[in-house]
Amino acid sequence: MDTDKKTILITGAGSGIGRATAHAFLRAGYTAILAGRRLATLEQAVSAAPQGSRRRAHCIACDVAKPGAVEAMFETIRKDHGRLDVLFNNAGTFVMGAPLGDISPEQWKSVIDVNLTGSFLCARAAFNLMREQTPQGGRIINNGSISAYVPRPGSAPYTASKHAITGLTKSTALDGRPYNIACGQIDVGNAASEMTAKMSDGVLQADGSVTAEPVMDVRHVADAVLHMASLPLDANVLFMTVMATNMPYVGRG
Repeated sequence: MDTDKKTILITGAGSGIGRATAHAFLRAGYTAILAGRRLATLEQAVSAAPQGSRRRAHCIACDVAKPGAVEAMFETIRKDHGRLDVLFNNAGTFVMGAPLGDISPEQWKSVIDVNLTGSFLCARAAFNLMREQTPQGGRIINNGSISAYVPRPGSAPYTASKHAITGLTKSTALDGRPYNIACGQIDVGNAASEMTAKMSDGVLQADGSVTAEPVMDVRHVADAVLHMASLPLDANVLFMTVMATNMPYVGRG
């Protein structure tokens, strides 16, 4: 299918990686559905998109941690667009770094509800739509993290959620085979966004030191997601790591 006939849903699309990815797909000719908790933030993201592409952008306010909200969002997509070609499961959150014993059950749940349960709910709904639509199939891309492989100090909820995303990706990729549904994961390290704004001031390292870390332009992540989505469904990037070249990942410790 031509890109001008394809539709992508991007969760967490109001800022950072999600916003940059929405702009990249709009430039490429996709119809882009931007989802997030705050409609005003989504509309601001659309207003910053290339002018000629804004007519292909649609905003849906949705808290991905709530099953009813996700079901309503996908019913709107089904009714208004008829199909979904790509889901970018990007919505995520974290709590401020703290040792495991200082993290409350409420903090743990707040991260797991969005990062893991929200990704499952959206992947599940996309899976059902993609296997029912004609032509059948589609692509689900999960936003993992460098933390899906190695943790930072004091990051138990976030790290656990991203390790779990890897399991969700592999299971979805396997379950999707009979229905022409591909699933892959992009693991991002230090993309410049609201989440990484404090990295230039210094980040706690495993040896107890605090060190400023390099970051990369978020558009490189968006371009990587676009590449993953551009493949035919008989090819798949199962895992991709995109990171600031000199960040402490290889050799972290």
